[in-house]
Amino acid sequence: MENTTSNTADRELRLTRTLDAPVELVWEVWTQPEHIAQWWGPNGFTNTISKMDVEPGGEWDLVMHGPDGTDYKNKSVFKEVIRLKKIVYEHVSSPKFVATIEFEAQGDQTHLSWHMLFETHEQFIQVVKTFKADEGLKQNIEKLNQYVKGIS
Repeated sequence: MENTTSNTADRELRLTRTLDAPVELVWEVWTQPEHIAQWWGPNGFTNTISKMDVEPGGEWDLVMHGPDGTDYKNKSVFKEVIRLKKIVYEHVSSPKFVATIEFEAQGDQTHLSWHMLFETHEQFIQVVKTFKADEGLKQNIEKLNQYVKGIS
């Protein structure tokens, strides 16, 4: 019998982190555009969010402004939203990927699991090498942690 299980390990990025804030606060800063604009993206980036409807089928349009002045347009569609538990969105502009963020309450802290699945291994390699997505994701989570500490 042929093994039909697909292996995606060569095209995915995973990061977990325990944040020093309760899950309600982490959820709020993840789902409110006025908050996410303050911490989203790698170090040195700022954001303009024109649309963010955090519900299944809802769209998220943002422009990330790089420190060198380059604007990066991003469009995503939310696929699954479970309050205080999980957000799944599909990044429909290039590079295409599906991101799953899971939130787990741990007392006054929140365990965050962030998973990004790219369409192909080649695309994954390009995004990691060209845009340093692995380092950018680490910086993004650190910025999130600092932001929630600052407002809690």
